[in-house]
Formats: sequence, C-alpha cells, structure tokens
Amino acid sequence: MIIYNITANIDQSIHDEWLEWVKNHIPHVLATGKFTEAKLTKVLVEEDLGGTSYSIQFRAKSREDLDAYYKLDAERLRQEGLKKFADKMLTFRTELEIVDEYSVTFNS
Repeated sequence: MIIYNITANIDQSIHDEWLEWVKNHIPHVLATGKFTEAKLTKVLVEEDLGGTSYSIQFRAKSREDLDAYYKLDAERLRQEGLKKFADKMLTFRTELEIVDEYSVTFNS
C-alpha cells in the first residue's frame, strides 16, 4: 500500500470556503478509482506561516495505481484548487509506503 499525502496550509481568509470545497473534492479524487480510501485530518501543530494546516491522505493499493493517477488525473484535479484559491493555499505532497500495520484489540 502507498499513502499519497497532501499537506495544505490554508489562509484564514478562505478557511471555511476551502474546507467545504475539499470535503467535496475528495470524493472526486476517489472516483478516479486509483485509491481505496481517504482521510482528512487537521494538523495540530501551529504553523509559523499562520493559517491552518490539513493533511489529506489517499490510500492506493499499489505504486502502479498512484502512477496512473499522476498520469491520468492529478493535473486536472490539482488545477481546480489552484484556480479557486491561488495564493491563499500552500501545498506539498509526500508519498509513503506502508511497511507494516498494527492495531489494538480490546477484550471485554
């Protein structure tokens, strides 16, 4: 599994509009069929830049699925946010490979 992570720092002047937009944007990314799930999380560390930061994590089954997303869908979907929010949003992307996963099971 590969996690495609987008970290976005959002200027307070567009925060509410961006948050509503991204909640509608994530299903469009999932609709490409390249990812199995997504998580939207708020970064709790205060940024020197100001604003509020979020992490959007998309899970891909394979490197090939992520590469297909880059080739077929990424540019079009990125442009939507850039056109709408331009210089009020700063983003960077990270690719993470899941090495192992663990969970806690509670017994009653």
